[in-house]
Amino acid sequence: MKSNNFCVIGHPLGHTMSPFIHSKLFELSGKSAEYSAKDIEPDTLGEAFDELKNLVGFNVTIPFKQQIIPLLDRLDGSAKLCGAVNTVLTGDENVGYNTDMGGFEGALKRAGIPLSGKVLLCGAGGAARAVSYCALKAGCELTLAVIDRKQAEELCDDISAKFGGYRPEIIGYDEIKESYDLAVNATPVGMYPKTGVSVLTEEQIKRCKAVYDLVYNPRETELIRIARKNGIKCDSGMSMLVIQAAKAHEIWYNAKFTDEQIGEIIDAATKETERIFMGGEK
Repeated sequence: MKSNNFCVIGHPLGHTMSPFIHSKLFELSGKSAEYSAKDIEPDTLGEAFDELKNLVGFNVTIPFKQQIIPLLDRLDGSAKLCGAVNTVLTGDENVGYNTDMGGFEGALKRAGIPLSGKVLLCGAGGAARAVSYCALKAGCELTLAVIDRKQAEELCDDISAKFGGYRPEIIGYDEIKESYDLAVNATPVGMYPKTGVSVLTEEQIKRCKAVYDLVYNPRETELIRIARKNGIKCDSGMSMLVIQAAKAHEIWYNAKFTDEQIGEIIDAATKETERIFMGGEK
């Protein structure tokens, strides 16, 4: 018999906002459920999966987003496209999903930022994959700004295979000279505790119509501070984090949330993050 429990698995988990956000989502849904964080050693994932199948569903983070795939019965379209799973629904079939794409699209919509035209994507790691697929699915022209060109070439190989041979341009940060409709930071630059730095210079930011920073701690990164100072439409990553979590609840039990409810959780999660990290809690 399945327990009415959910969790996030990863290693090392450290401090994760997932239990806080998902508990708030369950509360808003009026659903009685427990959500926990489970730190699993990478070589014990198969063994742990036997227990995870007793849950209704669970979330997946580093380093298991790819490792979980062989244990599942099938993937939905989003997980197939991303080649990564962050949400699992158990049952007669154990199905993997990826809600990062929906989270990013929902976050831009909430911020009133169009996903169109020329997009500058900073980074080529796991977070950048979902963003790049969203941009290409929307018909955008994509440029990757990176330090690690090898990682970027691997992403471009994957993009080429999935989008009819299209290959984004790869440039270094000092080569960013053009104007863009949207710039997205999918790197950890500016994340707590190394705040006060931006992946882009002010001159580069001023040539962008909109900016989205996947970093959610702090709420106002240096990138966002500069964008706001220059009157550029922008938002930071807590909205994506909450929306991708809400989409997991839609998958697990057909939950529906209003924009107002999503806003409440974004505010609550931001305050909780500030309490924990800025308030000195260990």
